[in-house]
Amino acid sequence: MLGRINHVALAVPDIAAAAKAYRETLGAVVSALQLLPEHGVTVVFVELPNSKVELLEPLGEASPIAAFLAKNPDGGMHHICYEVADILAARDHLVATGARVLGGGEPKIGAHGKPVLFLHPKDFFGTLIELEQV
Repeated sequence: MLGRINHVALAVPDIAAAAKAYRETLGAVVSALQLLPEHGVTVVFVELPNSKVELLEPLGEASPIAAFLAKNPDGGMHHICYEVADILAARDHLVATGARVLGGGEPKIGAHGKPVLFLHPKDFFGTLIELEQV
């Protein structure tokens, strides 16, 4: 079911500072800023030869990233995203095996314009998992 790692997401308290550090200190290519109000985040992607790093900043007080940063004020790893060929088939398999799909189980459109789902971290050893259909 799982394909390659699409990205690793890092929650950051200041996305402009984080993007600048990746760009200027690490010499990385960093995408343009994207506002994703339906997910409550602002994002940029650090482009790598084999994957991406997503930098996430809260977009508003109700953002799930705001809650994460309240517990981790310096930021940190938020989730890992794996690619899947068929997100509905993946969801149905996961639900049938007892995994919890967050947000009511219906895919939303993610930052890449493709359907995504999140899986409960307690079902995957403390790691929030995002699935993205490719």
